Amino acid sequence: MKKLGLLILSIVFFTSATFGQETKTKEGHTNQNKFRQMKDLLPTPNLQRTASGAPGIKYTQQKVDYTMDIVLDDDNTRIYGNEMITYHNNSDDTLPYLWVQLDQNMRAADSKTPDIQPSRIPKTTSKKRFDSNYSDEAFDGGFKIESVTNINGSKLAHIVNQTMMRIDLPKPLASGEKFKFKIKWWYNINNHRTQGGRSGYENFPADGNNNYVIAQFYPRLCVYDNVEGWQNDQFWGRSEFALEFGDFTVNITTPKDHMLGATGVLQNPKDVFTKTELKRIEKARKTFDNPVIIRTQEEAEKIEKSRSKKTKTWKFFAENVRDYAFASSRKFIFDAMAVDINGKTVMAESLYSKEANPLYGEHSTRAVAQTLKTYSRYTFDYPYHKAISVDGQMGMEYPQICFNPGRPNADGTYSDRTKYRMIKVTIHEVGHNFFPMIVNSDERQWTWMDEGLNSFMEMLAEKDYDENFPITRGYPKNIVGYMSGDQSRIAPIMSKGDNVYSFGNNAYGKPATGLWMLRETIMGKELFDYAFQTYSQRWKFKHPTPADFFRSMEDASGVDLDWFWRGWFYTTDVTDIGIETVRKFYAENDGDESVKFIEDKSEGLQMNKPKDAKAKYFYEITFNKPGGLVMPIIVEYTYDDGTKEKKTYPAQIWRYNDSSVTKAIHSDKQITKIVIDPDLETADVDLSNNSFPSQEKDKFNSFKTKMKN
Repeated sequence: MKKLGLLILSIVFFTSATFGQETKTKEGHTNQNKFRQMKDLLPTPNLQRTASGAPGIKYTQQKVDYTMDIVLDDDNTRIYGNEMITYHNNSDDTLPYLWVQLDQNMRAADSKTPDIQPSRIPKTTSKKRFDSNYSDEAFDGGFKIESVTNINGSKLAHIVNQTMMRIDLPKPLASGEKFKFKIKWWYNINNHRTQGGRSGYENFPADGNNNYVIAQFYPRLCVYDNVEGWQNDQFWGRSEFALEFGDFTVNITTPKDHMLGATGVLQNPKDVFTKTELKRIEKARKTFDNPVIIRTQEEAEKIEKSRSKKTKTWKFFAENVRDYAFASSRKFIFDAMAVDINGKTVMAESLYSKEANPLYGEHSTRAVAQTLKTYSRYTFDYPYHKAISVDGQMGMEYPQICFNPGRPNADGTYSDRTKYRMIKVTIHEVGHNFFPMIVNSDERQWTWMDEGLNSFMEMLAEKDYDENFPITRGYPKNIVGYMSGDQSRIAPIMSKGDNVYSFGNNAYGKPATGLWMLRETIMGKELFDYAFQTYSQRWKFKHPTPADFFRSMEDASGVDLDWFWRGWFYTTDVTDIGIETVRKFYAENDGDESVKFIEDKSEGLQMNKPKDAKAKYFYEITFNKPGGLVMPIIVEYTYDDGTKEKKTYPAQIWRYNDSSVTKAIHSDKQITKIVIDPDLETADVDLSNNSFPSQEKDKFNSFKTKMKN
């Protein structure tokens, strides 16, 4: 009995073990479906930022007001400043300290910015670059902080950490309170043409003058919000700025013979303009078709030979702006024209040296005007009273003023390439008045939210300016080279600007292309335009995040785009959709109650259908997707009578199978050719698998026909 019991036990054990092996459950996996919702990536909505993408009932933002007295020292290329800052704590939090940006410290003698950049010794270099890079005496362009005081003049505790300064408050600043303090400072202005930079001066050896384009020139408060707390990331030179809105009262003292443009409404025009110039300004305010010249080239050339030892002070007030900048020179020509923005007159203006004429005179102010019109049509009416383009030989933007490149040859002629580049950059920089100067995203964190959105809008303005404008960035075909490159050198769009490899493609080109595809291919113009305008109007004069943009676009259009945001913005996957197989069928009656489909296995698309078969032609097309991105399948069918039909299968066709999908279609006519994405709408990186018969077979058949003949 014991042996029998052991035998039974062994059989039971063996059977149980075997059964366990046979029924072992396969290991589970996480949801990797490309259409899963983005709840794992987007922050939880709250009373400050709603699930719809709109600001919530508890949304708050800080306000910072500045009163500044600025002196531009042309003889020593220095700038001196005295500023009083009023900080309004509109948040629900109590703040023990404030953080201030000192962007010019990137140029300080002890700056860490050069230390984080890899470098090598080149085989050869220009003498100018050699002198700049290997100078025995390093340029010191950092802030010299002379004092930080309370409003009563007593010292205010503070500490400088590279490009940031912490102000330790005498007592914590409670919600609803405000705090006033003063900073006195100066710094050496950099030559931006030889030393680089987003502001500075350009020297003209022929006449000894300087053109000044001055920005990031004053200590500025960091943003404090419910998303990041203090946005006090260091400024390394690339990722730009996060700033609060406020009111600016600014007095700028310059040499008396300088012409100046700046953010804000000029408060004392009679003190700084001649009577003739004032009359011309009044004429410009009523002229909507062509720019009116306020200071002519002849007048500017005469003035640039002077060297007045006297000074004058330009007084400005700017309401509800996030930053301040100005440009000043005795060389500047000045022209302006009026722009009608839904019944409101806005001035488009340009300041430029004779070296930039006639290119600037013919196109700068007109490009400014067109930008204001186009952007206002797609977003909101431009709210400020003017926008200025300055011959600054760079591309940088600030509220109501920007610095742009472009100069003709010495004889005044210029190529189309020079012209279109100048117009392109001008439109782009003026467009930044909307993104991020008004729709005030965090440039330091999310560069694409201003550069990408603005690059997309720039395309629309360029088309309005010239229907044949050579658009170089934003079309899907133009991003293919970048996206199909070395993946180890590509970062997702949702990366901080300082950390990406190809800044232009990542922050400008790919986001702009994504929006172009949404508008032209995925959503359609009507749905896209309404949603984009909704986002723009919801967040003007506020601080949006990527989640606010994504949610607003879906909320206002009724289109689920999580698959698009996840793939295009959060990964570096590529689009590659191809035709794997095409099967042909014809149908015959199979008795009274059924129809039989018979496959035609002949090569190509031509069918050998029996005469008694039903009239229709049937095809089973299998599309594959070697690329990681999901996209709509856009197919063009060419028929035997020469006609073509374009069919778009929505991206959701991939929801069950991410690698291949089969579609059965029928037609009254035979199909002779099938092409995927015929108009290059989806940034497909490999077109060799987009045709059936394949392009190689087409070429071979053409070759055979040619040889026979």
